[in-house]
Amino acid sequence: MENNPKAKLLRIFIGESDKLGSVPLYEALVYSAKKQGLSGATVTRGIMGFGANSKISTAKLFTISEDLPLVVEIVDLEDKIRSFVKIVEQMFEDANSGGLITLEKAEIIRYRSMK
Repeated sequence: MENNPKAKLLRIFIGESDKLGSVPLYEALVYSAKKQGLSGATVTRGIMGFGANSKISTAKLFTISEDLPLVVEIVDLEDKIRSFVKIVEQMFEDANSGGLITLEKAEIIRYRSMK
């Protein structure tokens, strides 16, 4: 999959406290991406942010939030990403979760495991 200019970057913005049943939503998303055979997924925890509810979450020392923003990023070929978006939308529904899903162009320069 190296040097593929037709890849897509899927970004899923959620809150740390979002759950799918008893499992954190970010964890369910990553395991689902792996099950679907996607190339990989990364979860990044934000130190501050707000979403559609306009509530600011922050990791400041004296106001530790229990709902920091998280971003799940996945890069793969467009058809695989678009198929996975349908799964993500259903997971959002099942979790009764808000959030944001974006899709951007990406060019894969290098994708290899370490030997």
